Amino acid sequence: MDNLRIPGPTPLPDEVLKTMSRQMINHRGPEFKELQDNVLADLKKLFQTKNDVFLLTGSGTGGLEAGVVNTMSPGDKVLSVSIGVFGDRFADIAKHFGADVTNLNFEWGKAADPDAVRKALQADPKIKTVLVTHNETSTGVTNDLKAISAVVQEFDKLLVVDAISSLGSIELPVDDWNIDVAITGSQKGWMVPPGLAMVSVNEKGWKAHAESKIPGFYWDFGKAKDYLAKGQTPWTPAVSVIYGLEVALKMMLKEGLPNIFARHARIAQSVRDGVKALGLSLFAEPSHASNTVTSVAGSGGLDTRKLVKLMREQEHVVLAGGQRTLDGKIFRVGHLGWVSDDDIKGLLSSLKKVLPQAGFTG
Repeated sequence: MDNLRIPGPTPLPDEVLKTMSRQMINHRGPEFKELQDNVLADLKKLFQTKNDVFLLTGSGTGGLEAGVVNTMSPGDKVLSVSIGVFGDRFADIAKHFGADVTNLNFEWGKAADPDAVRKALQADPKIKTVLVTHNETSTGVTNDLKAISAVVQEFDKLLVVDAISSLGSIELPVDDWNIDVAITGSQKGWMVPPGLAMVSVNEKGWKAHAESKIPGFYWDFGKAKDYLAKGQTPWTPAVSVIYGLEVALKMMLKEGLPNIFARHARIAQSVRDGVKALGLSLFAEPSHASNTVTSVAGSGGLDTRKLVKLMREQEHVVLAGGQRTLDGKIFRVGHLGWVSDDDIKGLLSSLKKVLPQAGFTG
């Protein structure tokens, strides 16, 4: 079996795989109501929220679109804080639906500066919403969301957060940090396949929803809330993925959030230490290096595209390359969700063998 070391989809525990083979149930019946109620109760614990949480059938990007269409109107002033590909995507979605987006972009490999966010909000009092990616998988950088949120609260703006590759793996207490809309995806640290976006909405988010003028149908939070009162979803849900999520959430709660965060931090540090011991250079600034994905620079003559190919073909270790302007310049190692120390030891051992074949001279 391949050692799948990309930032998502991530490997699945045997318990999750087994439960997903169960027969279908009526998604308008009492069995599904019980299943969804159990899943949402556990999700609230892991989101660390008392607010509404919904299951949306779709990818993480679908969740981002939902975050936009439910909270904005055409012409709304929006501040997009971006440090990479997925921050840019969030801004593009808002622009597509007619928002007037101000881009606050930072050098890839670095985190957003909360003081720069403050200055941007001071410069344009008409900004209503701030979009932030908590953990940018394209660069392997985690923003200081707690500090950014505090700045947004100073100006009483709506904060919509892409937490797709952070929630469930990296500390993000949704309520304590005043996240108005938080979005994550099943294929990341949640140890289940792609197919679900999980979204939390607080009172401020609901107020924005009531004022939103962007037409919405499939992603409408209002419909999701109405159907939840009946124990259902508005549209046919990804039942098998929800089967798996129920089991995965129980596993996570048994491990405990502090232990999950500590495990991700420990494993991330072992990846960073290991690649540096091989003579490689890290791409992300050390102070904000992600605990779910590590980005490694193509230094010392390394052909990163060739490395990714050789690792897959010879070592059965699947790595991710760089995206957009980072294509051919970095490779990325995913270490979130169901990941162990042995997985990383195997990765580093394979890297040591393959690096010379990919042109690395140190």
